[in-house]
Amino acid sequence: MDCTFYYLLCFYLRFMQQEKALEILKSGQNVFLTGSAGTGKTYVLNQYINYLKDRKVQVAVTASTGIAATHMNGMTIHAWSGIGVKNSLSRKQLVLLKTKKYLAKHLEKVQVLIIDEVSMLHRKQLEMVNQVLQFFKENQSAFGGIQVVFCGDFFQLPPIGEANERSKDKFAFMSLAWNQASPVICYLTEQFRQNDQALNQILNEIRAGQISKNAYAKLMEAKHHKIAEEIEPTQLFTHNVDVDRINQAELAKINGRERSHVAETKGNEKLCESLKNSVLAPVQLNLKIGAKVMFVRNNPEKGIVNGSLGSVIGFTDEGLPSVKLISGKTITAEEEEWSIQDEQGRKLASLKQIPLRLAWAITVHKSQGMTLEAAKIDLSKTFETGQGYVALSRLKSLKNLVLEGFNETALQIDRLAFKADLRFQELSHEAEQMLKEKTLTKAAKQFIKDCDGLTDQAEIEKRKARRKEGKLKAKIKKEKPSTYEVTFQYLKQQMPLKEVAKERGLNEGTIAGHLIKIKKDHPEANLSHYKPKKSIVDQVEIAYRKTAKQSEALSIKAIYEELNGKVSYQNIQIALAFIL
Repeated sequence: MDCTFYYLLCFYLRFMQQEKALEILKSGQNVFLTGSAGTGKTYVLNQYINYLKDRKVQVAVTASTGIAATHMNGMTIHAWSGIGVKNSLSRKQLVLLKTKKYLAKHLEKVQVLIIDEVSMLHRKQLEMVNQVLQFFKENQSAFGGIQVVFCGDFFQLPPIGEANERSKDKFAFMSLAWNQASPVICYLTEQFRQNDQALNQILNEIRAGQISKNAYAKLMEAKHHKIAEEIEPTQLFTHNVDVDRINQAELAKINGRERSHVAETKGNEKLCESLKNSVLAPVQLNLKIGAKVMFVRNNPEKGIVNGSLGSVIGFTDEGLPSVKLISGKTITAEEEEWSIQDEQGRKLASLKQIPLRLAWAITVHKSQGMTLEAAKIDLSKTFETGQGYVALSRLKSLKNLVLEGFNETALQIDRLAFKADLRFQELSHEAEQMLKEKTLTKAAKQFIKDCDGLTDQAEIEKRKARRKEGKLKAKIKKEKPSTYEVTFQYLKQQMPLKEVAKERGLNEGTIAGHLIKIKKDHPEANLSHYKPKKSIVDQVEIAYRKTAKQSEALSIKAIYEELNGKVSYQNIQIALAFIL
């Protein structure tokens, strides 16, 4: 198809807004939620999940890969359905699955199934999920008669298949189960990631299967882009071996003590192993001051997203890394939890780890779902259609891209995915024209009734308030400021230590001790107002160096005695804040 015609088609159809897609989801119809990278598919899913939970409707949140599943606190569709790594299911195997209580418990109760990143789910696997639900629900309707929501983009990474397996034998939309479900297509296009029209156009041209001379020239120019010195871009490769080699080599170049953080797991052993393989934070995180790192989890309260880059500039007394983002902001990276939950929100398995990974390099596969500030991308070894599109669509802007190389495959898309995408666009347009708000609202009310969910608005609001209160309590418990942070708020106002101590109901010595930790946690903070005279700092430093050779533990008393009591304990503590 001519590229110009593709753009005219896109303009004519205008596609679907998030609000309309959410209305269609609420109506209880089976849905395929799709659109290019960065159009807010996950946002819409989360809106719908919360809507269902507020109404006590049993919803299962799953994904085709562990990485995608951890983004949504769900589990892989393989684990949830019990199909595992099988290629087919016999009746005997189905009967055996039904004897497993943990499977029967959630499969029989589920009313809505969400499968994210469906592009990476093999058609055989989708057929088996359909089989399992029909068997457990004793209902031969598609997926046992429940609502099924597929989400994804078939221009992204395809399913892993057998050697020489054709696309039509792999893609989920080619399965009988998909056809039986007959999902309403909701095609989103409004961009929430890219703010660069040049990059948008290149991505659209890749999707159209026709790269213009102008787009090709811009990609060639990207080989010579110079990224601002204060931004060290993440390097993306198609193969793990390149990523591991670079990250380990770069870490080894840094002099200084290496600190290790080992993940803590709880719950079902198999599910814990699944989390270890899925969570982007490594099981053993090795860091040094100066290490380039990437946050691998969204944290809106701290102003970081999955993909935020920075460098380790220090460690707290608890060993937590202080990370200076490229924006200049410094954040203490605290341990977070990833979990796999059942439909009632109960944890089946959990993993706690600092949400960081070394970020000199990362694979294209693991970058899926991330937003990168800047990247050096090597696509010269691209071996699968979709890899180039995924890599380029991680960025917000073309100016922060250095494209070190690309081969012919890097800019290719699967021809079957292309044809299907055009049809999805047409079907989305038809759905938007045909499905009116009044009809959808009426259907939504009936769907909740059919699911035995809450329909009384007062009860819904009560449940919503309880859920909100629970989240708020958890947040307050997690984010309750430490005594050091409270002191820091006073010190930022340059309040004398004596007054800070009075305000806090503590003695001056304690506040002086706080200063040591605060200076470590916030090395960028200007606390020079409290710095003692140079002669005192010099004396304390000499004494500290001498006593440190005799004992690894910091001892204020040893320093005091080394100085023959000529410098007070309080002044020693304050001086150490500017030495350590």
